[in-house]
Amino acid sequence: MAIALPLFAQPHAKRTRDRIGAAYKAHQADFDYLLGDWEFTAESRMWGKFRGYWSAVRLDTGQILDEYRVAGDNGETVYVTTTIRAYNAAADRWELIGMDEGGGLQDFGSGRLVDSEMHVEQKFGVASGNPATMRIRYYNIQPDRFSWAADRSTDGGKTWVKNFQTIETRRMGPPRLLGPLAPVKKPEGKP
Repeated sequence: MAIALPLFAQPHAKRTRDRIGAAYKAHQADFDYLLGDWEFTAESRMWGKFRGYWSAVRLDTGQILDEYRVAGDNGETVYVTTTIRAYNAAADRWELIGMDEGGGLQDFGSGRLVDSEMHVEQKFGVASGNPATMRIRYYNIQPDRFSWAADRSTDGGKTWVKNFQTIETRRMGPPRLLGPLAPVKKPEGKP
């Protein structure tokens, strides 16, 4: 009987520097569809229907930083989380870590591009003591929209609630890049 390990727990073979470089080049743009500003509507089996905003920017060194903000009926922020997404060329996978106010770094996950979809497996609620694993699928990816669906398990992957949460997005702003936060400057007096 074969047991499927979560993406982040799967072993990886030692890779040469050339293979690592080639993997990075091949996958550095996998999350480019997420760059920019989005408006979304969502439905969750836990929270019902809701809406919000999602923005993502590429950092100068290639990582993706995004903010997911749920908005209330009066335009107030109900919930916000920030995620950093970085491609690990040695392991041949994307790695994600989420954080929210006062919660520290949590919600670790990993993902891979599978055909035209991004598949992510991520743990949520670890800091609260009520962890759940989500299998997330970004699909129907178009320049002006994408869909998102997550199956959820609270028993370590023994059972799953299919489409526990779904999201439909609509682009509001173009892709953005963030230049260096600490740019190098020529010393005074040097040409």
